[in-house]
Amino acid sequence: MKYAIISTEKGDMKAELYENETPITVANFVKLAQSRFYDGLTFHRIIAGFMMQGGASENPPASIVGEFASNGHANPLKHTRGAISMARTPMPDSASSQFFIVHQDSTFLDGGYAAFGYVTEGMDVVDAVCAAAKPTDNNGSIPGDAQPIMTSVTIRTENAK
Repeated sequence: MKYAIISTEKGDMKAELYENETPITVANFVKLAQSRFYDGLTFHRIIAGFMMQGGASENPPASIVGEFASNGHANPLKHTRGAISMARTPMPDSASSQFFIVHQDSTFLDGGYAAFGYVTEGMDVVDAVCAAAKPTDNNGSIPGDAQPIMTSVTIRTENAK
């Protein structure tokens, strides 16, 4: 089993990654994390009660196939509190590096976005980030100087017990 440790100035979150359900998405996320791509990037879009989104908004890496039902990929993972999922444009195969963590159940996203894991520790960090966010618009845009920084995203492998 693979896990991502997403470290921020507010604390750490541990997310279990479901590579059996979303192999392309997890491989992409792991590759980016292992290359230290996310280190120093921010959560630039935050909507309390919905989600917090981070990743590169400029010069993103190559896009990947969207692993979700409306794009022809069975994905049983639900967008419940703590889900980690890929952000994308209206184009189904446009996900790249941006991901979001679901703050409160948002199952209306099921089938249209590629959830690929769940936060298993550190939801208090998500709660704190969402509570402190002061978006400048209804899209959750956070001013540059107020965007929480991802100090690192590291991948760990733990054996099943």
